[in-house]
Amino acid sequence: QVQLVESGGGLVQAGDFLRLSCVASGGTFNNWSMAWFRQAPGKEREFVARIMWSTDVTRYADSVEGRFTISIDRAKNTMYLEMSSLTPEDPAVYYCAADPIASTIPRTYDYWGQGTQVTVSS
Repeated sequence: QVQLVESGGGLVQAGDFLRLSCVASGGTFNNWSMAWFRQAPGKEREFVARIMWSTDVTRYADSVEGRFTISIDRAKNTMYLEMSSLTPEDPAVYYCAADPIASTIPRTYDYWGQGTQVTVSS
């Protein structure tokens, strides 16, 4: 059974850096899409970034392009989201997700982590 476990969330100040981690287990992820989504209170879950497990091909939401970096350490079965220049628009629960099909749409992902809270103080 595929399991995803996020960590690394917390409270930071605007402009700070934060790195989220997502450890994947229970499956073989070759050619899978690994993604980060986020959901703020009262808002729908939105796409942040995704990366293909085997090729490192990435895609970012316009709102985070140039500030966030998604990566994978295949030796550790871990996906990262490095977030820099955090703004008051970035706070949310951040979720990692995985699926054999590459997509930016949340409902297409079958596997999800429990989420990690990111809070940004101004």
